[in-house]
Amino acid sequence: MAKAIPSRSEDYSLWYNELVKKAGLAENSPVRGCMVIKPYGFAIWEKMQQTLDRMFKETGHENAYFPLLIPKSFLSKEADHVEGFAKECAVVTHYRLKNDENGKGIIVDPEAKLEEELIIRPTSETVIWDAYKNWIQSYRDLPILVNQWANVMRWEMRTRLFLRTAEFLWQEGHTAHATKEEAEAETNQMLNIYATFAEEFMAMPVIKGVKTASERFAGAVDTYCIEAMMQDGKALQAGTSHFLGQNFAKAFDVKFATKEGKEELVWGTSWGVSTRLMGALVMAHSDDDGLVLPPKLAPIQVVIVPIYFKDEELEKITEVVNPILAQLKEKGVSVKFDTRDTHKPGWKFAEYELKGVPIRLAIGPKDLEKGTVEIARRDTKEKSFHPIDTAVDQVMNLLEDIQKNIYTKALKFREENSREANTYEEFKELVEQGFVYAHWDGTAETEEKIKEETKATIRCIPLDQEKEEGKCIFTGKPSKGRVLFAKAY
Repeated sequence: MAKAIPSRSEDYSLWYNELVKKAGLAENSPVRGCMVIKPYGFAIWEKMQQTLDRMFKETGHENAYFPLLIPKSFLSKEADHVEGFAKECAVVTHYRLKNDENGKGIIVDPEAKLEEELIIRPTSETVIWDAYKNWIQSYRDLPILVNQWANVMRWEMRTRLFLRTAEFLWQEGHTAHATKEEAEAETNQMLNIYATFAEEFMAMPVIKGVKTASERFAGAVDTYCIEAMMQDGKALQAGTSHFLGQNFAKAFDVKFATKEGKEELVWGTSWGVSTRLMGALVMAHSDDDGLVLPPKLAPIQVVIVPIYFKDEELEKITEVVNPILAQLKEKGVSVKFDTRDTHKPGWKFAEYELKGVPIRLAIGPKDLEKGTVEIARRDTKEKSFHPIDTAVDQVMNLLEDIQKNIYTKALKFREENSREANTYEEFKELVEQGFVYAHWDGTAETEEKIKEETKATIRCIPLDQEKEEGKCIFTGKPSKGRVLFAKAY
């Protein structure tokens, strides 16, 4: 099949966009900045969603659903929050359409103006904390551990499929606690869940850290994040967990009676990941021939392609393949037996390579004679022949090995493209290639000037940062540790 994907080295951005489309993950919609997630892409998202949902529930969280539309007055209750999102909000002003009297189609009915405009949610803190005010009266009502799977809208002007779209899918957790310590523990717990998911399921190594005040979520006291390196050396923020302190409790007057009968404000957190993870998955692992998917998130983990010319040959192949199919399915493996007669085996090989199916089995009449099957792995493109009766064991071992290998390759790439800089000149050169650990004087002014001059931002202050006396690369002022700089998506 003609894939016509540009190479990463030629044009990384175009490579990404074309791969997302040609692999059947998503496409642009008639609404500017919004996307259609196609079945294959949504199947990957569903696997992500199911895995994360299980991890959330294992830690005591429950799912709920809150309104898409938020009264404008709610956003104005928390000053930092509204300032952070004001430029991205889509506003509903009317509730009815009508036919134009001059025959020019449908128009907004000017008589149907809302008394109070409604905001299409950019995030749900405000509407959820308004609900929490009714849910919480005493310490017995705490903690509240709620998650929501939903869509949100942030009016982005420069969009890219999955990475930055006006509407996107995500989950947003919102929890309420009796003490600061409980809320901080929750914030860290969810950060660790995101890191575990990224590394163990996405096979994508991440750095856990805390954001600077300039990069902090609007309305939060602290924002924690996981940062991953893409194959062009840029960083991608793959998840955030926010310690909200008592900011939203103050804004919405959410108080509770303690065991001692005192009235106190509730402590809060929020945390989320989105379909941006789909973009991360593509950019972290894929190559010039298509997707490379970690087995744990691949919609089809194994495909079996029969090679035949006559129906009788297919029948004999099917007799041998059926027990393999049954055993793999019994072991929880997602497997497809592609018997389509509308496409030749070579076309199918290219299609499944493009779609990133981790393992491909091919079997034809000659293989039946020899009692062997060809097994190809997508990550290294290695092919080997094995006895048919060992095929299932080989596949199970390979699935595990491919998952590990993809992670190891990504980790090695990050290590090879991470450097320390001790001067500003050195920094400017290295930041074009990947991650840079450098000293910073701790001021927002310096952070902004470096960003203006190099387009690099402080991705995070790593949680495992070692205290190290040094001098800021830009001002020469004292610094107590290196922070992570990078250009980012």
